[in-house]
Amino acid sequence: MTPEQLIAFEDDIAADFLAGKIKSPVHLAGGNEAELLNIFADINRDDWVLCSWRSHYHALLHGIPPEKVKAAIMAGRSIAMCFPEHKFISSAIVGGICPIAVGLAWAIKRRGGSERVHCFIGDMTFATGIATESSHYACGHDLPVRWYVENNGLSVCTDTVAAWGKTPKFTPEMWTPYAYKLTRPHVGVGKFVKF
Repeated sequence: MTPEQLIAFEDDIAADFLAGKIKSPVHLAGGNEAELLNIFADINRDDWVLCSWRSHYHALLHGIPPEKVKAAIMAGRSIAMCFPEHKFISSAIVGGICPIAVGLAWAIKRRGGSERVHCFIGDMTFATGIATESSHYACGHDLPVRWYVENNGLSVCTDTVAAWGKTPKFTPEMWTPYAYKLTRPHVGVGKFVKF
């Protein structure tokens, strides 16, 4: 997919949300198209991809057909899309995917598999205990999991630095951070929608 195709997909979802056709929360992506395209160039279809509630781009870039992603969003699963047949899991639980990533990576290692697990979290989640413990455990046991911090400086509407007091320190050997400026509202479409 191209950046333009990703943006067009989110434009379509935003229009449906504004029209009251999606009767559940949506978290639209925007501003990180180039970074994700670069990262996904190194992710195989046999690899697992885990991410948080803003996962439309991740699903599309992992090869899930756009019509299938849109059907899940229309059915109210925008913030918790799971397609195990495509090795894709997302969760609206902050940090909830981190121990799942560790479990999947352990299973791969134990059976001698060659696939990897790619776990995407936000900068606020990075500072939580569940993310730190999961990544340290995975690193300590040499598990096939890669961690990515999507740093837009916010957790929904809370400034990360204001919440934690300073910018979290990313350990390069365990985490691949990238910074971007979110081009869409963090929640919904920035307008009150009456359903």
